[in-house]
Amino acid sequence: MEKGKILGVIFGLLIIASSVIWLRDSELMYLIIGLGAIIGSLPFVISTIASTTHEKEIERMFLEFSRNLVESVNSGTPISRSIVNIKGKDYGALTPHIDKLANQISLGIPIQQALKVFAEDTDSPVIKRAVSQISEAEKAGGNIEKILESVAESVSEVEKLKKEQKSAIYNLVVQGYIIFLVFIAIILVVQFKIIPLTSTIGSYGVETDITTFRNVGLSSEKFSNPFLFLIITQGIFTGLVIGKIAEGKVRAGIKHSFILSAISFLVLMGARSVFG
Repeated sequence: MEKGKILGVIFGLLIIASSVIWLRDSELMYLIIGLGAIIGSLPFVISTIASTTHEKEIERMFLEFSRNLVESVNSGTPISRSIVNIKGKDYGALTPHIDKLANQISLGIPIQQALKVFAEDTDSPVIKRAVSQISEAEKAGGNIEKILESVAESVSEVEKLKKEQKSAIYNLVVQGYIIFLVFIAIILVVQFKIIPLTSTIGSYGVETDITTFRNVGLSSEKFSNPFLFLIITQGIFTGLVIGKIAEGKVRAGIKHSFILSAISFLVLMGARSVFG
């Protein structure tokens, strides 16, 4: 993936540099620069999406792992032996971490230390919290069966709440996209309809401040690039806000920022080619 990021950046920069050299001061130059930026940032967006998906799968499979561990411990098997016995089962993205955990226990590493490494490797807040509870119960010598059942229920409840949250805020995400599209439409109307009208006010004998602006060169062409930068910036921050609302993480909004910024750029550049 790192190699893909580097190649994407290099390819994007080559496109941008070529457009600046060969298409300097032309309308097509801005289009090619934008496409180069999209291509250059695409590997980073894909990497972020893959990372988020991977984290979700790990948390989902940890729930299955917790349930299997509870069943094994309830049958009378010590937790350390239960983890070793579970090794070999398919837990998707969590499988390598469980195999490493079982191997460490087999080598004689204390289970508290092995669990700590397991939680750090997964880098999941849900798993870190659950593993902390298991470690403390094992260290204190409490009723490990009850603790494991409580952990499994807790993880299950977290996953249930996440699904309910995702379903509840889906409409908010859709509304965010719709509002942004309306914002794009307003910008297009202002740039290509309202501003050009101001250039004709003076010709009808109406002397206003707008006529003065027209005399000093007010036109839609002068606002093309500022409007483009404005709408792309709006797309970036709108996407980050949508990600924060939808999944509780700003990082999750990178994909939304990319989509909205790409839509903004393509729509505005397309409108400039049609109405410009």
